[in-house]
Amino acid sequence: MTDLVPTGPGRVLHQPVTALYPEFPGKVAVITGAARGMGARFAAGLLARGVDVVGGDLDGDAMTATAAELNDQAPVEALEAKPGRIIAAQLDVTKAEDHVALAQRAIDEFGRIDFWVNNAGIFPFAEIADITPEQIRATLAVNVEGVLFGAQAAAAHMHPGSAIVNMSSVSAVRVRRGRGAYCSSKAAVAHLTESLAVELGDQGIRVNAIAPGYIDTEMTRWIQDDAPALAKALDAVPLHRIGSPEEVVGVLLFLLSDSARYVTGHSLAVDGGSRHV
Repeated sequence: MTDLVPTGPGRVLHQPVTALYPEFPGKVAVITGAARGMGARFAAGLLARGVDVVGGDLDGDAMTATAAELNDQAPVEALEAKPGRIIAAQLDVTKAEDHVALAQRAIDEFGRIDFWVNNAGIFPFAEIADITPEQIRATLAVNVEGVLFGAQAAAAHMHPGSAIVNMSSVSAVRVRRGRGAYCSSKAAVAHLTESLAVELGDQGIRVNAIAPGYIDTEMTRWIQDDAPALAKALDAVPLHRIGSPEEVVGVLLFLLSDSARYVTGHSLAVDGGSRHV
């Protein structure tokens, strides 16, 4: 991989991750919340390495459009694998039966499930006094129940050596004002990941989580457009810059790969060190 050398405060480094994983071609992954953002980036990274993907999203039309765009992309010259193929599905992660149907779609289309990425999530804002019953219920339903239901559906079809990756957050261990519902849900995801790893380890299934900090996505675009807020945020990041989606993709690839075959029950922070400040 090219050395990453920042040239200014807050600069986002978008060099592609070109790590090779020769065990990936022919594998099958399911990704929730794959129509946009990190989910679409995860799909692209796996497709480029020969993994077939089933992408699920609440916005079925957007998922279909993203799948068409990804299937039309040219192969990455630095990678040797023939690109995989992605198919789209509509998915409400708060419904266990939708996860079951998504898993069955993967089996019907590709015959197996090797990887499952519980990526779908919401990022609500409200001060503690203003968190409504509807907001906390919706947040826990999407961010926590969605992970549980996905893991249950995946485990029913997985084989020893398969892997599940959940999306936690550095907010699982750091309080952020106005994000009480979100922080609580991500703390639950981190602990649920450990529970899943213990119980699904009996089947030879690994379960880990990624805990991003400030990453250059639509979810954090607001802070990049607010100079004072950005300066304050970067003061709490030892590397003094925003992370890129490519850097989160690299961690996902590692956690799914054989390089992490003895890693389970772990939440890997991708936060530039901000959890320590």
